[in-house]
Amino acid sequence: MAGSGARLLVLAALVLSLTTTARSLRFDLQSGRTKCVSEDIKMEAMTVGKYGVVNPSEGQPLPDSHKITVRVTSPYGNIIHLGENVESGNFAFTATEAGDYLACFWAGEHTPAVMVPVEFEWKTGVAAKDWGNVAKKGQIDVMELELKKLMDTVQSIHDEMFYLREREEEMQDLNRATNSNMAWFSLLSLLICLSVAGMQLWHLKTFFERKKLL
Repeated sequence: MAGSGARLLVLAALVLSLTTTARSLRFDLQSGRTKCVSEDIKMEAMTVGKYGVVNPSEGQPLPDSHKITVRVTSPYGNIIHLGENVESGNFAFTATEAGDYLACFWAGEHTPAVMVPVEFEWKTGVAAKDWGNVAKKGQIDVMELELKKLMDTVQSIHDEMFYLREREEEMQDLNRATNSNMAWFSLLSLLICLSVAGMQLWHLKTFFERKKLL
């Protein structure tokens, strides 16, 4: 029984590692410039993120030149989160649109230019759940917690498969429409070329007839 439980935990950990999405980045943002990070998120997926400027002088107040503006937008350009002139922040939302979400970071103009180090973490799907709080609220043991994670992961895989199928159907429809448009364009181009060639032959024939060469 203990061996079965251990195998179950290993399986749950393996599936979780393959199906969750979590990004942890650290990058330098030049003042006056913008840097964006995108994430493809399916409909109704949970998402959480947190960001912060790394203080270049530990123990000292953060310089005003190291404040940033952060904006998170949906695939259709709707603003989900906006932090202006901040040192750090976080956001959380459930996606109402499927597609690429953008998190853009901007540092204000500064002379001379400075590099602002930024740490950013972005989690979606099962990885975005606070499993620590789930365990505390439910008073459940490790095995039950892993089973809950596994169930959520299976549901996430199921939803992801349908999402990918929908995206594949959209791409197929786009390919069919593109092929149809190209066929009509090719036919139209052929007709135009034949018309131009016919007009050139008619013009040459008329010219030679006037010159009494024919």
